Amino acid sequence: MLRSLTPRGWALAATGTAIGAGALLLGERDLLRFAVLVLSLPLVGAVLLVLCAPRDLTQTRTLSAVRVPVGGDCRVTLTLARADTALPLPLGPVVAEDRLPFALGSPPRFPLGLLRPGERRRFSYRLRSHARGRYPVGPLVLSVTDPLGCARLERRVGAEASLLVVPRTVELPAVAPRGGGTGAGGQRRGPRPADTAEDAVPRPYRPGDDVRRVHWRSTARRGRLMVRGEEQRRLDHGAVLVDLRSAAHTAAAAASSLEDAVVLAASVAVHLVGLGHRLRLLGAGEGPVDARHRDTVLDALAVARPVTGESSLVEDITRLSRSPVLGRGMLVAVLGALSPEEVAALAACRAGRSGTRVAVLVPRAAWSAQERDRAAWALAEAGWRVLCPDRVADLPGLWRDSGEAR
Repeated sequence: MLRSLTPRGWALAATGTAIGAGALLLGERDLLRFAVLVLSLPLVGAVLLVLCAPRDLTQTRTLSAVRVPVGGDCRVTLTLARADTALPLPLGPVVAEDRLPFALGSPPRFPLGLLRPGERRRFSYRLRSHARGRYPVGPLVLSVTDPLGCARLERRVGAEASLLVVPRTVELPAVAPRGGGTGAGGQRRGPRPADTAEDAVPRPYRPGDDVRRVHWRSTARRGRLMVRGEEQRRLDHGAVLVDLRSAAHTAAAAASSLEDAVVLAASVAVHLVGLGHRLRLLGAGEGPVDARHRDTVLDALAVARPVTGESSLVEDITRLSRSPVLGRGMLVAVLGALSPEEVAALAACRAGRSGTRVAVLVPRAAWSAQERDRAAWALAEAGWRVLCPDRVADLPGLWRDSGEAR
């Protein structure tokens, strides 16, 4: 009860105590009665507030989306209900506040007025985050104040929800960078595995089968619709390395080069996964992330944190060179500022038979233009396709024209 007193309540309690002490010293009974009245106001308000505060409230929270891109909107709808069996005790006004982290903005406040038994209230608000990450939404906190404003009681109602803000991406053209080396040339492909006997035997058509797989010769011979068996496809394996070292980028803010690195890596990885590639995502966590779906890539990069302290990229480059590259797969490195040792390690990194290696140098990284140009030329001489966008929006055009050495 004492913790529920407001500054006004503490002021009245202190005033009543002082007046009561003076009345005892002077022997004034009337003044002592007045002191008791003043002192009892905040105490009675706190007692009534504790006794009459609603304890039988239920809260339902609904999010329009649990995953939104950076800058996207999410609508939060809250429903607050009081049980019909609650006692109709008098209660002061109720204010609801949904607790939010700083990245999601100021906590919204909603005056609910008097909540009667069986009454339901619904309210909603919009969330927008300009920084990726996983954020708690809630819990809902109800503030109840007595009519005189001498005491205020806060109660948490319901549980919190989770909102995942994933990095935004830019769409890349379907044209893939050409094979390794500094000159032009078509992409080299690995040998196609032989089809198994099970794959060569047509089977009856099942609902949902692609009509392009209909085997017309078998259909005409058997008199019913036949489709080709599951073809043995060559799996395209590759890897994407993203450099998230704080020392390799500018200040860690929402518009820093580190966030540009996340956007560039997400765009490339989502593009390759959309083409059916199986990727190993390196540098986005404590270990490699095997990604086969778009959501896996975005979820991993949404919660990836900068690597602080003096750290080297050589270990991740070693993992990159050991990653399997099959079919049309490629090695892609999204890089910040590099040391000469890291440039040499990248130059020695190989990509198996396909030889497709693409280096994306993040704009506004923590190095000079001369250092960036020297690293770009060294990687190009080693067979990398080096893309140097001046901003994130330049990546699609450079990706399309990456058949030329840059």
